[in-house]
Amino acid sequence: MSDSPTTATRPSPWQPRHWPSFAGLGVAMLVARLPWMLQRALGRGIGWLALHLARTRRRAAEVNLRLCFPEQDEAWRQRLLRDSFDALGVGIFEFARAWWGSIDTIRPRVRLEGLEHLQALQAEGRGVLLVSGHFMTLEMCGRLLCDHVPLAGMYRRYRNPVTEWAVKRGRLRYACAMFANEDIRASVRHLKKGGLLWYAPDQDMRGKESVFVPFFGMPASTITATHQLARLTGCAVVPYFHRREGDRYVLRIAPPLADFPSDDAVADTARVNAAIEDMVREAPAQYLWIHRRFKRQPEGRSTFYAKEGNGNR
Repeated sequence: MSDSPTTATRPSPWQPRHWPSFAGLGVAMLVARLPWMLQRALGRGIGWLALHLARTRRRAAEVNLRLCFPEQDEAWRQRLLRDSFDALGVGIFEFARAWWGSIDTIRPRVRLEGLEHLQALQAEGRGVLLVSGHFMTLEMCGRLLCDHVPLAGMYRRYRNPVTEWAVKRGRLRYACAMFANEDIRASVRHLKKGGLLWYAPDQDMRGKESVFVPFFGMPASTITATHQLARLTGCAVVPYFHRREGDRYVLRIAPPLADFPSDDAVADTARVNAAIEDMVREAPAQYLWIHRRFKRQPEGRSTFYAKEGNGNR
């Protein structure tokens, strides 16, 4: 596997252990070319199946919604749960279409707000760290934004070499470069040269430098990379909101975070979580609730997601 940020070397298809992965990739390439309205209908069907069959992921989503929206009643949370699995199913097709299909029919249905913030920073020659969250519109809106600015991305390496190749190769259809999240030096060089780098720091990543800061009022283990990259490069940190509204997409670039970074990594990381929480409140059904965001707590591993646990506070 090449470590170059702009190339993706395909693994050998002659190894039998890779055949199922290549078969799945072939299916993804085929469904990426289906009509968009058909993809959305199929996606909702897959979301319905996942809601009823993927019990572990459903439970994780239910727990997350209970923790994040305690002020809402159970009926409200169940509606949001169903809507989130609909969005999850549609998002699978959005990923495939962004990587392998055409978006010519989607481009006219895009509203882009705040592009002037990025253009001003580019004119200054200043690097930009574009911060977002794990929404199901992530790939589609990433590709749409690349129509307007040269955008690089950060990603987590996959153990399966076929998945690694597919993810990297698919994103390099529109991103100008891809950096593995452990390749900090390459990311720093890109930002110091005035590049734009997009990433989502809203998942619990073991082994990374992290702190516990609030997310929907709950302590959430969060990497401090946003603070560290801004401190090392002098880049601007810019929240990036994106969501689907019916058959349209809304992309919104917020102004850069003022006085960022500070001398306090914890305070800066809390600010980033607050910005992502604002994004989630705009489109809660499109957020990836199936991730066990609160599995680690300051006192140790939580029991929130245990099948018979009583720690779902």
